[in-house]
Parts: sequence; structure tokens; C-alpha cells
Amino acid sequence: MSLYVLGDLHLSFGVDKPMDIFQGWGNHVERIEKNWREIISEDDTTVLAGDTSWGMKLEETLLDFRFIDSLPGKKIILKGNHDYWWDTKTKIERFFSENGITSVSVMHNNAFLVDNFSICGTRGWFYDAQGSQDAKVINREAGRLKTSIEAAKKLGGEVVAFLHYPPVFADKECPEMMNVLLEYDIKKCYYGHLHGKKTHSLAAVGNYRGIEFKLISCDYTQFKPIRVF
Repeated sequence: MSLYVLGDLHLSFGVDKPMDIFQGWGNHVERIEKNWREIISEDDTTVLAGDTSWGMKLEETLLDFRFIDSLPGKKIILKGNHDYWWDTKTKIERFFSENGITSVSVMHNNAFLVDNFSICGTRGWFYDAQGSQDAKVINREAGRLKTSIEAAKKLGGEVVAFLHYPPVFADKECPEMMNVLLEYDIKKCYYGHLHGKKTHSLAAVGNYRGIEFKLISCDYTQFKPIRVF
């Protein structure tokens, strides 16, 4: 059994949102599927760290999740900034059940035990957000991260955090998110959201303030799931 992670699949089977207009994204779905099937087995689990589907409504994500469901292993999804379809955990789980999506679980104020690792996380928010509404969102996301980490600690495994937004980028931090990671002594954090070579070059990759950060957006990993353990 192994744990993998991949972010920013940006699937659009149910809506007209092609990704090949962006450099390096040609045939990205086929590349994801090929790499996934070569790397991941039915006994493995993969965290999908946000921006999974371009659907605007939950119903528009069905073909995307049927594709994900057809891939080997279990999947754990968290919210990204483009997941406009995201609803309550209960409604998403009901939607999956009604449509026979059996291998996908929702991470939202909860945690999962995978072998000896406790998996937690949330979306996060912009590191440079400054508006009053942004402050409310950041504080809410920091609270959700705390709740998820506390749930993970109760499971007893080594806690690994997954975010969509980077809590640190270039020389700037999102202090609300970083403070939570440091408070709970998180040692490993995986995140997505960042695209393009110029942006990738500024990403926090490696040890920063005692936390091992890894960027796992699709175009950064060459559309390959990254092994956590």
C-alpha cells in the first residue's frame, strides 16, 4: 500500500473548458491516465489536492468523477479555488453514492488514516490577500486546517498536511496557515495551485522553517502522481 498525491487535474468532460490552450497542457488527461495506471495500484490511495473539475455545478462533474473513479486505488479530494461545484460534504457524498462513485472520499474538517499516516488538509487561501473579506476566509481556512489536524492526530499516525494554496511563496507567507502548521509541528506539507515555469521557480520546495514542502500541481509533476510513502 502506498500514498500518492496530485493536484490541479482540471478535468472538463462535462463542460467546455479545454486546457490545451495553455502551454504544456496538451493531451493532459491522457497523460494523467497513462501515468496513473503505470504507477498506482488498487491497494494505493491518492490525494487530489484541489481544482479537480471545471464543472460549475455538482451535476456537471459527473463525467469527471466517473473518470477518476475508473482509475486504480482510493482517492481523497479536497477543495481548490476553481472547484465552484463544491457543496457540503454531505451533498457531495450523496451525489457520489447516487451515481455509483465508490472510490472517492471527501476531506473537509476531517482526516483519514492511510497505513501509518494521518491525512489532513483544506483549501487554504491567497498568501497576499489583504481585504476584510479575505481575512474572514483565511481565518475560516485556518480553523478548518486546525480541525482537520486535530482529527488526524486522534487517528494516531504521522500527520501529513495537504493544501491547495501554497502557505509560502517566494519570500512571502500566509501567516495564518503557516502558524497552524508550526503550532501542530507538521513536518510534511504538499500543495498545488501554482502553474507555469516562472511561477514554479518561485515555489517553496524543500525544507522551510522545519517543514518539508512539495509542489504537486499537475504541470509541475509532468502529470505524474507523486509518492508520499
